[in-house]
Amino acid sequence: MSKNNAVKIENSELEQTKKRYYRKNTDFAKLIEKIKLWPARSGVLHGVKSVQLKGEIIEITTHCGENFIVRNSRNSRAARWLRNKWCGSACRACKIPDWKIQKYSSTMLSKQWGSTLQ
Repeated sequence: MSKNNAVKIENSELEQTKKRYYRKNTDFAKLIEKIKLWPARSGVLHGVKSVQLKGEIIEITTHCGENFIVRNSRNSRAARWLRNKWCGSACRACKIPDWKIQKYSSTMLSKQWGSTLQ
């Protein structure tokens, strides 16, 4: 994806809202289903349209039409990027609303406290 197709995410522009807490080591597929965001390797955050769990494999379809087939691993690159919020921009083709980015930025992933998403 080209860099001109991305929208810069700035924490200073986003207002602080109600914080949501999830467990850090929860099932990765359930976390993707709940947050509905996917971090690409280029650092772009995509909006998730559908998530299909097939054993240990997750098939993710984004709003911009990209398909990802990934392993359901808590230690994967994408899981770390979501937990640590390392994505720098949002995909323009996915048209992620500001409220969703704001909600994601206020979400906290804690080791000892939060929802387990069961």
